[in-house]
Amino acid sequence: MTLVLSVDPAAPDPDVIARAAEALRSGGLVAFPTETVYGLGANALDTRAVARIFAAKGRPAYDPLIVHLARAEDAALVAREVPEVARRLWSRFAPGPLTLILPKHPRVPARVTAGRDTVAVRIPSHPVARALIEAAGVPVAAPSANRFGHVSPTTAAHVLEDLAGVVDVVLDAGPTPVGVESTILDVSREPPVLLRPGGVPREALEAVLGHPVRIATASTPEGEPAPAPGTLPRHYAPRVPLWLFDGPPDWARTMMRETAHVLLAQGEQVAALVPAEDAAALRDLGMQLFPLGPSEDLAHMAARLFEGLRTLESQGATVILARTVPNQGLGLAINDRLRRAATHVLRAAARL
Repeated sequence: MTLVLSVDPAAPDPDVIARAAEALRSGGLVAFPTETVYGLGANALDTRAVARIFAAKGRPAYDPLIVHLARAEDAALVAREVPEVARRLWSRFAPGPLTLILPKHPRVPARVTAGRDTVAVRIPSHPVARALIEAAGVPVAAPSANRFGHVSPTTAAHVLEDLAGVVDVVLDAGPTPVGVESTILDVSREPPVLLRPGGVPREALEAVLGHPVRIATASTPEGEPAPAPGTLPRHYAPRVPLWLFDGPPDWARTMMRETAHVLLAQGEQVAALVPAEDAAALRDLGMQLFPLGPSEDLAHMAARLFEGLRTLESQGATVILARTVPNQGLGLAINDRLRRAATHVLRAAARL
C-alpha cells in the first residue's frame, strides 16, 4: 500500500518529512518532488533498496541512477574526487537542475552506476527534496518516479498512475516547476561533455566554462551500460505513437495538418501537443489540442511538456502530433525529450 502525504512545497512540515526519511533509512522507496520531475528515491548506499527501484520501475540494470545530495560538500560520500571544474559549476548552479558525472567512490554499489566507474550526482533545489535528503542523512538514488521509458511525472498523481502499490511513500507537493529533467554534464573527462540537455541551458554552462560545450552524439548499444540516465534512444514516451515534425514552424504546421487529415480519415483519435500559436492553425480539424504556451516562453513550455503528453494519452488519443521548437535555451531539452519519445520523425527535407 502506498502512503500519500501532502506537504507544503515551500515550507515542508518536519514531521511529514521525518516519516518519509525513516522510510528511506529502512530500505523503503519514497517518491518526492524535485524542481525538475518527481523522483523515486532509495538509500543509494543500500544495495537491496536500490534493487527495489529497478524492480518497481521495470528499469534495466544497464541504465544508471542519479544520486541526490543535500549539499555539494557531501560529494565525498559518493565521489572518489571532485574536479575543480565541478566545484566551479556547482558554485554557480547548485542547488539546481545540474547533474555532474564524477569518478565513483568504492562505497557506492555497482547497481547504482550500472557497473561504470563514474557516478551521476546532483544537489536538487526543491525545498521538499532538500529537507528529505537532509533528514534521511544518506545519499538518495532517484530516477524519475514512473514506469521505465514512460513519460516522466511532474505531479504526485502521475506517480500514482504508474507506481501505486509499489512505492511506499509519496510526498505530494504539487506540480514541479521546471518540468524536464536535469542537465547531465560529464566532468570526469576533459573537456566536459553534455550527455543530456535539461534544466540548466547549454549556453549557461558555456558562460561559466568559457568555451563551447560538446554534445555527445554516440548512442549506447542495446544492453551496454548507459553513460548516464535518460540517454537511451527511446525514452520519455507516451503509450501511443508520437509523430514529431522537425523543421521550420510554417513547414511543421502544414505537415501536421496534412498528416492529421490522413490519420483522421483512417479512424485515429488524433491529438496535438503544440505551441499556443499553432492552435488556431489546427483547431478547425476537430482534433484535441494541448497548447504548451507561446514558443518564445520555453520555460513555460518545458514545465507543461510531460503534463501534456500524459493528458492526451489519458484522454484517449491514439496518435499524438508535435513539433520541435527553437533549439536554444530550454528548447534543446524540449526537443531532446520529444525526439526520444517519438515513434515517427519527419524532417523538413522529407515528405510524407
